[in-house]
Parts: sequence; structure tokens; C-alpha cells
Amino acid sequence: MIEFKNIEKAFGDNLVLKDVSHLMETGKCNLIIGTSGSGKTVLQKCLVGLFEPDKGEIIYDGISFTEMTQESRKQLRQQIGMLFQGSALFDSKTVEENVMFPLDMFTNQTHQEKLKRVNEVLNRVNLVDVNNKFPAEISGGMKKRVGIARAIVLNPKYLFCDEPNSGLDPQTSMVIDKLIYDITKEFNMTTVINTHDMNSVMEIGENILYMYQGQKEWSGNNKEIIFSDNQRLNDFIFASEFLKDAKDMRMLEARGKISNDRNMDEMLK
Repeated sequence: MIEFKNIEKAFGDNLVLKDVSHLMETGKCNLIIGTSGSGKTVLQKCLVGLFEPDKGEIIYDGISFTEMTQESRKQLRQQIGMLFQGSALFDSKTVEENVMFPLDMFTNQTHQEKLKRVNEVLNRVNLVDVNNKFPAEISGGMKKRVGIARAIVLNPKYLFCDEPNSGLDPQTSMVIDKLIYDITKEFNMTTVINTHDMNSVMEIGENILYMYQGQKEWSGNNKEIIFSDNQRLNDFIFASEFLKDAKDMRMLEARGKISNDRNMDEMLK
């Protein structure tokens, strides 16, 4: 669980985060959504300590992150996994070496122990026979899975993902979403995801924070978001006329005004 209370962050005269409070739940996919410039990236960087908030408190499982010493923060960071937007793999290292990197940095394990763990997590993300390949030799979806393997190799309690589906086709994006969801449940992690991908919102958005101009505008889950009457949220989620019509039909269907045996194509004709 990660809780943050009344977070504010400014850069010069630009107040980017304005009194933001929310609870990221353990064992769930917690999504932060919003337009570019809404503050979601700055918020995530505050949560992992890359930025210091000007006001407010960040709490990891009852322990104040904002009041921790640097040594305590260093220890906590070993429990945090990061999946970066561009995967951030080392081009000059093999897949095996990339995934092993956190083990080299933070453990005193033997090479054989580290190799065993690397193979375990590569197998978990459904990658086989890629240990000796370089990032340039694998697909974008495979790079994301290598990034996930590296993020979980230390068995973290907390997983942060920055636009995990960026640059991927819809089908591959669904594979990555399911993988993140399954790993979150399997290891009971607190997973925090920044995303623009509305498929992710609808598929794995168990706890959603919608940011607007640096403030918390709405929160809920992927079931509730369809029925929200927040106009700013609706304008963001249902940007096209097609999606607005689809939302209206889903609401009518849920209220029993449209037969469930009619498909969406027929409803939108």
C-alpha cells in the first residue's frame, strides 16, 4: 500500500501538483491517467523519490517515505521495481545481463544463483532462448517483457510502470497488460501505472486516479468509470463521437433498456 496526502510540487512559479491525496492499494493495478501536462509523471517521480514534494507526505505500508533517511530510502528502493517507458535496456548487454543487472548491484549472490533467478523471471514472462540476444535483436513486445523481468528480479513489493504500452500494437499491449495484472496478483504487489492507453484503463484499471491540471479530479475503478458524470473525465475517456455513443449504449444496456443479446455493432448503426 502506498498512500500520499496533500502532495504539492512546483517548479519555479509553475505549481504542477496541487494538494493531491490518494491511496494505491496492495495486490491491485493502480492507474494514474490524464492528459499530457496533468502532473501524473511528476506525481510518480515524487512517489519513488526522484522528485521531492514541496508539501505533503508519502507513506509506504505505514512508514513515512518523506521522513526517511537516505539510507532507509536506499533500502526501500530495493523493494521497488521500475518498468520504464522505453524499456531502458542496455544496448551493449545481452538480455541475460540486462535482467541480472539489479542482482549485480544489490546482492552478493554467486553467478549461478543470479543466473537461476534470471531464468526464473524470464520464464515467468514467457521468454525462452533469448538469454544471449541483444535488445536490437528482439521485438518491441519482447523488450517490454525483458523490462518486466528486470523489474521483478529482486521480488519487489512495489512495481512502477511508466506507459508500459507505449509504441506497441493493440494485441501486444493486451499481452503486456495481462502480464502486469497476473504478476501483480501472483506476488501481491502494489502496482502503479502511468498510462494513456484506454484499453488498459478498461481491462486492468482496478483503482484509477484521474489527474487534471495537477489536481485529483476523479477516482474509481474500471466498472465505475463508464457511469461517471464528471464531464472532464468523460471528455478525456470518450474523446470521439463513436466512443461517446458506445458509452451511452453501455449505460442503457446496464440499466436494462437494451437487450444484452444485441451486439455493439447493431446498437451503433
